[in-house]
Amino acid sequence: MLIEEMTMIEFEDGLKKTRTVLIPIGSVEEHGPHLPLSTDTIQAIEVGKKTALKVPLFIAPAVNYGHCRSSRTHPGTISISTSTLKSLLVDIITSLRSQGLRNFIVLSGHAGGSHCMALQDAGEELIYHYSDISIAVVTEYLLASREGVQIIETPGDSHAGEIETSRILHSHPQLVKGSAQMEFPSFPSSGILVRNKRKYWKNGVWGDPSKATAEKGKILEEIVVQKLVDLVIEIEGFTEEN
Repeated sequence: MLIEEMTMIEFEDGLKKTRTVLIPIGSVEEHGPHLPLSTDTIQAIEVGKKTALKVPLFIAPAVNYGHCRSSRTHPGTISISTSTLKSLLVDIITSLRSQGLRNFIVLSGHAGGSHCMALQDAGEELIYHYSDISIAVVTEYLLASREGVQIIETPGDSHAGEIETSRILHSHPQLVKGSAQMEFPSFPSSGILVRNKRKYWKNGVWGDPSKATAEKGKILEEIVVQKLVDLVIEIEGFTEEN
């Protein structure tokens, strides 16, 4: 059930079927010279829609912006602060709760560390404030990579590499503009922060896009959808003793 396409009566009827909602979180972020800036958002929305075909589930309108630390100086990246991201998620879940929803799955297509921490902080704040809700914060990337490791040929593949290129080749092949060379960033290992991120990560690829195929993308997507179905069932039956 896509909230953005529902009428208020359809939403009201939907609450009779489920009190669980998936909130897709994406980003506007460079994904190499070959993938769209909305790659993270596309992946999160796509698996959300397909999960909702298998189990009763509301799909909230996606949050299209995220906090992008490592790619912030690459062309096209539009990053918001972690405080803005956290506040936005708190407000969204608070409003959805007021509409009767109680189980919240926050699915982030962007897996940046500080980005994910902001989402987790929001969730922690909310579960302490409201005793009648359950929240899960998961990343699209981890759901795909942990279970799909058998088919991924590139060790350490993550951003705009074999995994994500395969996913977009499967779901939105018209948005893939060729391929890109294998690349891994070379940020200082000493922990020094750098201003010009692109100097150390020229093409914005973390992995090997040349090994991507649409068939791999299909398999990875199916893995993520099944993991989300399992999570919906788990969170709906989740109870926590005080």
